[in-house]
Amino acid sequence: QLQLAESGGGLVQPGGSLRLSCAASGFTLHYYATSWFRQAPGKEREGVSCISSSGDRLNYADSVRGRFTVSRDNAKNTVYLHMNSLNPEDTAVYYCAAAFGPCSVREDEYDYWGQGTQGTVSS
Repeated sequence: QLQLAESGGGLVQPGGSLRLSCAASGFTLHYYATSWFRQAPGKEREGVSCISSSGDRLNYADSVRGRFTVSRDNAKNTVYLHMNSLNPEDTAVYYCAAAFGPCSVREDEYDYWGQGTQGTVSS
């Protein structure tokens, strides 16, 4: 079965950190550009970050640049999103998605999606 599975979400205080994981099964993730999207309550889903298949191109939304870092571990078939200096506006369900092509902001260009993991920033 071809699928992505996110993990690592949880509750963290403002200023804290979380590391999200996106593990692929049934296919080789490093052949795909992998993006992180998020959807906050009452808002549309938005792109957060993307790492190209080769890993040499990293994209970030302005709202997270300098605080979030995307990386991949090909041996583990996994992409990570390291999130630091979190604030309540980062509260959302975080999704990873894989595209057999370049990074894109268009959700319809992604071939596989995970189910999402909740990240909540609150004191």
